[in-house]
Amino acid sequence: MQTWQLQEAKARLSELVKSCQRDGPQEISVRGEATAVVLSRRDYDRLRQARRPGLVEFLRRSPLRGVDLAIARSRSPVRDVEL
Repeated sequence: MQTWQLQEAKARLSELVKSCQRDGPQEISVRGEATAVVLSRRDYDRLRQARRPGLVEFLRRSPLRGVDLAIARSRSPVRDVEL
């Protein structure tokens, strides 16, 4: 992924857009820190349509599935708090 400084990306926007279409996502940095990524419409649509699992499916795929958890409630006395 090519990195563009913000001022360079603003000055060469047409080239940035063409690079997205030709080479894939382009990163934009501000003061040397990666800040944004510009995608082609094709890449954006592909990401939006990617199937994300629901909560139940996510939990079923968990590597911790089937692990027996021993959850016990603390029996320690309640603290006294002055109000």
